[in-house]
Amino acid sequence: MFSLARLFGKEDRFFALLEASAEEARHSVQAMIKLSKAVGQPGSLDEFVASRRADKKITQEISEALTTTFVTSLEREDIESLSNALYKIPKTVEKFGERLNLAPDQVAGIDFSRQTALIELAVETLVTMVRGLRRPDLEQVKSLNARLQQLEGEADKAVLELLRDLYQGKHPPHKTVLLKDLYELLERVIDRCRDAGNVVTHIVLKNS
Repeated sequence: MFSLARLFGKEDRFFALLEASAEEARHSVQAMIKLSKAVGQPGSLDEFVASRRADKKITQEISEALTTTFVTSLEREDIESLSNALYKIPKTVEKFGERLNLAPDQVAGIDFSRQTALIELAVETLVTMVRGLRRPDLEQVKSLNARLQQLEGEADKAVLELLRDLYQGKHPPHKTVLLKDLYELLERVIDRCRDAGNVVTHIVLKNS
């Protein structure tokens, strides 16, 4: 069993920054769920923008810290890779919010709850994984990563069902295009969570 705290010495700055980044990902998902429940009405994107900007600042701070901090054993590329993977979550979530607000009347009555529920579970799992880097447990990380893979698989099935319904021609072409875009963006959000979880697992496996 390895200890990242030992590798960083007394410096836990990277832990705090990565955990803060994961929290911003969770905040952005919470904002997305709130907006998706009020479909049909224009919503504010302030929370999305704030999370994405905060996470971008964290990502930049990690990058700057890596140039000035001597890190042994744990590769700098792994920290940077996780940082970048986490940042892609609020960035993708913001895109969903922007598209949802393009034509609120076209999405009125559309239920996104199945996908957003899976995303919420995925981001909660990811936050736990990132927090666990302070005192990593290899078996726990494997279990949590397997859970992420399962959630991603369920999300894939969900979007296929939604796309199958779209292709039945029940909606006007412009609405079909919009809904397809939104469904695929939601699928991409959970893919981003899975990708970040894979990076965490890679770090733990490589250093165990």
